[in-house]
Amino acid sequence: MTQLLKVQNFNVSSDGIAAGFDEDQSLDNPFGIADLPQKMFGWAGATASWPNRTDPGGSRGLDDYFTRDFSHNIGAEIMGRNKFGPQRGPWENLDWQGWWGDEPPFHTPVFVMTHHPRPSITLSDTTFHFVDADPATALAQAKEAAQGKDVRLGGGVRTIREFLDAGLIDTLHVAVSPLKLGDGQRLWDSPDELRDRYHLEIVPSPSGVTHHIFWRD
Repeated sequence: MTQLLKVQNFNVSSDGIAAGFDEDQSLDNPFGIADLPQKMFGWAGATASWPNRTDPGGSRGLDDYFTRDFSHNIGAEIMGRNKFGPQRGPWENLDWQGWWGDEPPFHTPVFVMTHHPRPSITLSDTTFHFVDADPATALAQAKEAAQGKDVRLGGGVRTIREFLDAGLIDTLHVAVSPLKLGDGQRLWDSPDELRDRYHLEIVPSPSGVTHHIFWRD
């Protein structure tokens, strides 16, 4: 069976922005834009399948499908260093173990792209490996760790662009929210930029987000 590298439930604004600039990221503001999670990720949090839901109910339909499918057949994750934490340069504090506490939501090996490796750490059923490698080498390591399952590319923007430029991403699902941010880290100026490499289906949701599904032959 072919192992896929997948981008899933990646969120951008209507003008293609997924996060603020590096200098705007902090412990209190992981995305670099105030209130960005509530503004842009609320469609997933409103679904019945949202894993952090503490009350019954939630929406069904298309948004719920993508939320429920997020972890299906995923055996490893790749992310950029900025998604793991706000530190830059050499690791000054090895006590930092990510934004997610003692039980990260990945439940797989995670490969963190960084030019400053550090020892692997294990929290619950997630082990973070810190890899100074090109995208193809990091993907090969993640596929081996995934043991036949697919690999998810979690972001951020620069990491996804690096893997796109290397021709390594097989499928992308990008949820476009109906808000304009104006400035920040931009995934694209237009999704049409990827039509030379991917098929594209655009599906609007009653929640207001528009799901963009890219795949290649």
